[in-house]
Amino acid sequence: MEEKEKLILDFMSEESYVPMKAKEMASILCVPKTEYSSFSEVLKKLEEEYRIQKNRKSKYSLVDSNRYITGVFRANEKGFGFVKIKDREDEVYISKSHTKNALNGDTVLIEILKDEKDSGHSEEGKIIKILTRDKDTVVGVFINSKNYGFVVPDDRKLGTDIFISKKNFGKARNDSKVLVKILKYPENGKNAEGKVIEVLGNINEAGVDMLSLIKDYKLPYEFPEAVVEEAQSYKEEDIKNDIKCRLDLREEEIFTIDGEDAKDLDDAVNVKKLENGNFELGVHIADVSHYVKEDSKLDKEAIIRGTSIYMLDRVIPMLPRELSNGICSLNQKKDRLTLSVIMEINNEGQVVSSQIKKSVINVTRRMSYNEIATILKYLNNEKNEEKIENTNKAKERINKLEKDLKLLKECKPYFEHFKQMEDLAKILKQRRERQGSLNLDIPETKIVLDKDGFAIDVKKYELTFANEIIEQFMLTANETVAETFYWLEAPFIYRVHEEPDEDKILELNKFLYNFGYKIKGSKDNIHPKAFAEVLEDIKGKEEERVISTLILRTLKVARYESENKGHFGIASKYYCHFTSPIRRYPDLFIHRVISKYLADNYNISEEILEKYSEQSTNYANQSSEREKVAQKVERDSIDIKKAEFMQDKIGEEFEGIVSSITSFGMFVELESTVEGLIRFENLGDEYFIYDENRKTLTGEKTKITYKIGDKVKIRVIHADKITRQIDFEIV
Repeated sequence: MEEKEKLILDFMSEESYVPMKAKEMASILCVPKTEYSSFSEVLKKLEEEYRIQKNRKSKYSLVDSNRYITGVFRANEKGFGFVKIKDREDEVYISKSHTKNALNGDTVLIEILKDEKDSGHSEEGKIIKILTRDKDTVVGVFINSKNYGFVVPDDRKLGTDIFISKKNFGKARNDSKVLVKILKYPENGKNAEGKVIEVLGNINEAGVDMLSLIKDYKLPYEFPEAVVEEAQSYKEEDIKNDIKCRLDLREEEIFTIDGEDAKDLDDAVNVKKLENGNFELGVHIADVSHYVKEDSKLDKEAIIRGTSIYMLDRVIPMLPRELSNGICSLNQKKDRLTLSVIMEINNEGQVVSSQIKKSVINVTRRMSYNEIATILKYLNNEKNEEKIENTNKAKERINKLEKDLKLLKECKPYFEHFKQMEDLAKILKQRRERQGSLNLDIPETKIVLDKDGFAIDVKKYELTFANEIIEQFMLTANETVAETFYWLEAPFIYRVHEEPDEDKILELNKFLYNFGYKIKGSKDNIHPKAFAEVLEDIKGKEEERVISTLILRTLKVARYESENKGHFGIASKYYCHFTSPIRRYPDLFIHRVISKYLADNYNISEEILEKYSEQSTNYANQSSEREKVAQKVERDSIDIKKAEFMQDKIGEEFEGIVSSITSFGMFVELESTVEGLIRFENLGDEYFIYDENRKTLTGEKTKITYKIGDKVKIRVIHADKITRQIDFEIV
């Protein structure tokens, strides 16, 4: 079918083609009489897909590809929506009357009604066909109305409640979280109809919120038995047989540095000072490709998953725990197979030489970020300025001092090693800053859960220079590997981050003008340093958080590609993800490519090159898509827990900063990173005028003006973990 479609479309694309009837076309294309009916079917299919059209005289021609476009519908709760077109920055607006009952996430064919050039506003279109439905199952809250029920979806943008007839209730009870199979999609103003296929639990039951996300995104929560069996087939004792021809680094002092609760340890590091004054940095990454063989059951499952997904109280790993927490994890005092990048780095932070080797290591000691921070604080003779406010605080301080003294005593033999790590990391960071690497100081959220998984605290995740050490070492290893294999012209997967669009920079500059800043550069020459200079200027100022966020929104989203296009955000010409093969498939694929090059002494056959080239394109696309899903799930899980945490804070007052201003109100972010919306009606007893260019709200009577970055006092008036919405009012 596809070959016939291509034949017809190519023929109709020729300059000499004139509209003609089906029989005329069949004659010119020499279609046998016996195949004419299937030829007609192909024409019909192409017409239904709006790729060709037939005029009143039954003559066929190509459809204007600028008028009929395929994209993904993004619904708004109010009924209208937008269609995202692949490889286009701007979306097409779809009014409520032109949605054709499309649901959020559906792939649709649209007709452009109003061009951006003609209207001066965004393009407008109408959906003429729903090509594929995004969802056949939905998660939501079941409401029982005696003779019938309905399910209110967790995704409020879905656009429809789902009617449930009594025979399709299953075991659902009022206020149950349920998984519903859609039996009938909405049409002619009627709701969708469905059947309850699984009851997840009551809306307030522990763990049901995270389980709902898993079901909603159809995440592969459990591994198939055959995949687990394959993972279990690898034994610790097998490592002894696998270390031949590897660089033996088991006598070296090598450390893992991670968060205290990390379980999959895939990177370890060591630093030496060389006689010539340079540093030697070793970055040793778990050799996961040694265990996850190409086309194995483990490999096929890893491709499907693409990445591990972190959901606060649980992880959906890319690989079974037998590998991710076991034989692949660089556990302390265990022999482990690794792929090592050993780099000589001068005092300017430049990598002057490097080598990539199959190796075996034995981690000297597992360290946490906090432990490294404590040791460096001691070595740098920094005093603790923390105020002791009460007895409990004093006891905590004494316990910490005792713990710290024990740590310092145990780690004294490694002090010089950790100091050299700090020195090298500072040099590498300074080099990056000179290059124009963007330091977007946007705090991450740390959510504290109780033993049942309920949120009991939300705060900023505190970063230390120990985090910076690992960040700088991993960035350097990733760049070194990417550059090496770029010049080898090897099939590869790169981490690509292209420069932002000109119109986005113009929009940002309109806002920055109000604060006295500007992103400098011409439309053909925008350098990361222009952004870095603004970020440096705003450090420590009230507007820092807001401007950093706006710059982040201006930048493009990083993705995986088989072609190297550089990384704008870190001001790097060559970049890849090499350092986390336990949790990311691109890293695992890169390891497989590198291992093949090392095994074949860099003499790769054309057949292998061709196979890896095709795989690199496919796996890059697949991994980018899976990464988007993972990011959505992780973001949703945080939003759910933030709303859960605020549910018992109704009526309480907090200070915050205006983080965003829209045509329907303004968002305020609290010190804890919790963000809520103040709608117009909760801003005071007057009408507010929205200035889109300056992103301000001005009261019509009082002339009170709110702008991004303003400090305000708010009161919490609503928080709902199901809708993930938090509402404030101005005090």
